[in-house]
Amino acid sequence: MNPSNFDYDLLVIGSGPGGEGAAMQAAKGGMRVAVAERYTSIGGGCTHWGTIPSKALRWAITSTMTALNNPMFREWGIRVSPTMAQLRRGTQTIVAKQVNMRQTFYDRNEVPILEGDATFLDEHTVEIDGKQYSSEYFVVASGSRPYRPPQVDFSHPRIYDSDTILGMEEKPHSLTVYGAGVVGVEWASMFRNLGIKVNLINTRDKLLEFLDDEIIDALSYHLRDQGIVIRHNEEMESVEGRDDGVVLTLKSGKKIKTDAFLWANGRQGNTNTLGLEAIGLEPNRRGQLVVDEQFQTPVPHIYAVGDVIGFPSLASAAYTQGRAAAMHILGEKKGNLRLHDIPTGIYTSPEISSVGQTERQLTAACVPYEVGQSQFRSLARAQITGQAVGMLKLLFHRETKEILGVHCFGANASEIIHIGQAIMNQPAPHNTIEYFFETTFNYPTMAEAYRVAALNGQNRLF
Repeated sequence: MNPSNFDYDLLVIGSGPGGEGAAMQAAKGGMRVAVAERYTSIGGGCTHWGTIPSKALRWAITSTMTALNNPMFREWGIRVSPTMAQLRRGTQTIVAKQVNMRQTFYDRNEVPILEGDATFLDEHTVEIDGKQYSSEYFVVASGSRPYRPPQVDFSHPRIYDSDTILGMEEKPHSLTVYGAGVVGVEWASMFRNLGIKVNLINTRDKLLEFLDDEIIDALSYHLRDQGIVIRHNEEMESVEGRDDGVVLTLKSGKKIKTDAFLWANGRQGNTNTLGLEAIGLEPNRRGQLVVDEQFQTPVPHIYAVGDVIGFPSLASAAYTQGRAAAMHILGEKKGNLRLHDIPTGIYTSPEISSVGQTERQLTAACVPYEVGQSQFRSLARAQITGQAVGMLKLLFHRETKEILGVHCFGANASEIIHIGQAIMNQPAPHNTIEYFFETTFNYPTMAEAYRVAALNGQNRLF
């Protein structure tokens, strides 16, 4: 088929961050673009079940409980605990605002939304809601969903996964979270902030092993300090839903009964309805597509981005990947925006964020590095706001002073990290810790932690 005979130059499957990034970049590059979306409104899992609603709920929980724990409120006798419905109300408003805003992007760029499941009929044709559409290129951005093991009865009213937990009607007195990845620790932290007793079951020997060890230790300490019971190196034997609770039996012989149970152990790519067999693509055992450095699948004109390709499974990364794929299609940019310089953002209480290498990685690579630290408790801004728990850690080369990694644990960590990220990516010699102690920071601010950490690191040199 001649390219001019295609219905579109690019057809994107999925309207989450990855799909949106690809669609907007391609449309602005002059391509005829359409987006297929099977849900009733745009935005993908990020907007409707994941990042936006969970972070909005976290903010509602944190701000409400902070207010209720204020001594003045206690003095007035205000001790009303919010219901799940009350906490969700603001979340639903934010989701609606996000959907409306994103719809304007598609409208302005004249990108139609094709409603329905997209299934490949051949390498250049998909069927959507009974209609066939052809395209020269495709970007698969179909996202992921929670993995559901067959032995767990997710129809039971007390058993949830990370998609259905947002619909919880009544606050339980106790909750077991199985799986201590990013999703598991975030939900465990949120529910504990509501005063719910939480058991966090980890199938590994430490939390979030990709983080710097010192940050892992700080997270573990503070979760336990808040009252969360963490059990490492455990594996599920069975989950039994009862009228009065859920019993988790572990292979170690332990039995844990709580009012509710949240399965947060793994995700699966949304590829089962794409008809990939028609185009010779085979997902891996997690339902994910394998791509090269340009996000091309083994079928070169079909790209894949976002959660459907696996790690790092971040909304921010997905958007960047979508743009990178579209740039490659347009011939505008070689090279990729894949894993370099993507910060982590983990919304526990307190937050965690990092970019660059960890001490473990630098030690294994025999890089002569040094550490600069700033404890939040020593910052005036943290003392003023009462958010003194946390630290900023800079890793830098002993000889060149180049910044190699930035790790933050504490309030607003996901915002603070971007200062370090920006300086890390400056050309030498502007990417060193010297920037931070030669620059004037507003006072009092949390950003001042960079100056304190840089001076701390400088003082370690001899």
